[in-house]
Amino acid sequence: MSPRRNRPKAAGSSGPSAEDDRTGRYGGFQSTERWQGEEWSVRHVAGASAEGKTYRCPGCDQLIPSAVPHVVAWPDHAGVDDRRHWHKACWNAKDRRTTRVQRSRNAPRF
Repeated sequence: MSPRRNRPKAAGSSGPSAEDDRTGRYGGFQSTERWQGEEWSVRHVAGASAEGKTYRCPGCDQLIPSAVPHVVAWPDHAGVDDRRHWHKACWNAKDRRTTRVQRSRNAPRF
């Protein structure tokens, strides 16, 4: 006997899915959000798609290790150079964070 599913699959579910990914490159889905008066493209990256790379989160100034699911966000009008990789929790808390991140004297400047 197979395990029971807690939620039945609806034919027209309103939540984002893997089919929403425009490129299929990152193994996640992409959406558009409004933040600071402008539209942002937000792509959710699966951990398996981020193999071998580390990024610095602009929300907490900590490293995002390889193979950890995270969010890539950039303004709609911006180019590739303006993409930033965020922890999911940091992206969700971006409105509650302070504007100035305190760094130690020897911390790298990214």
